[in-house]
Amino acid sequence: MKQPPREQRRHTRFPFDTSVRLSSPRSKWEGALLDVSLKGILMTRPKTWQGKSAERYQVEFSLDQDVTITMQVSVAHSDAERIGFRCEHIDLDSMSHLKRLVELNLGDEQLLNRELSALGGG
Repeated sequence: MKQPPREQRRHTRFPFDTSVRLSSPRSKWEGALLDVSLKGILMTRPKTWQGKSAERYQVEFSLDQDVTITMQVSVAHSDAERIGFRCEHIDLDSMSHLKRLVELNLGDEQLLNRELSALGGG
């Protein structure tokens, strides 16, 4: 019997229900955020998305009416329904908000510190 692939993720993912704005220099799309981690996001694949794996994109999503997280991302994986993006760059304000979101979801400072330590290792 074939074994399922080993989970290689180092960062805990959290479901988060909000819309995502995805853009490249040539196009803009919208989709739904499925989950988020310190290292990226998973979103629904926009019907008109024809992006390329080698390109860089920007994603934006709001935590509330006053807080928006913006990341420069690249495609980590995609299928007919979803696209996973790897965070390549995030500004300090967005990182602070994302860190707080992770902290609230983990509910444990030691786990948060482990997540943050894993950022340095990949």
